[in-house]
Amino acid sequence: MVTLAFTRELRLLTPRHFDNVFKQPQRASSPEITILGRLNELGHPRIGLTIAKKNVKRAHERNRIKRLAREYFRLHQHDLPPMDFVLLVRRGVANLDNQQITEALDKLWRRHRRLAQKS
Repeated sequence: MVTLAFTRELRLLTPRHFDNVFKQPQRASSPEITILGRLNELGHPRIGLTIAKKNVKRAHERNRIKRLAREYFRLHQHDLPPMDFVLLVRRGVANLDNQQITEALDKLWRRHRRLAQKS
């Protein structure tokens, strides 16, 4: 049976983990969201979220975006390549509704799947 848990092993936890992704990332971008990815040796994907107060002023909006990203990742973790992902947001993402954010995330992670197959 496939588990859909979002455990500690599926998160980037330390600055070193984030720095590793920032060194040589594969990028997938939309006007409001960028997902950086880098292959890992763990055999499963991990995610880190960076949502700056500068780009999304209100805490409840930042939390909504993080919640949507984590939920999408949790449900699709078995379809994603074994990569470390960092999600970055730009101004304007708070103006999108939940469906638009989910569609943008789907498009970006599909692009990462294609990039991983090529490499």
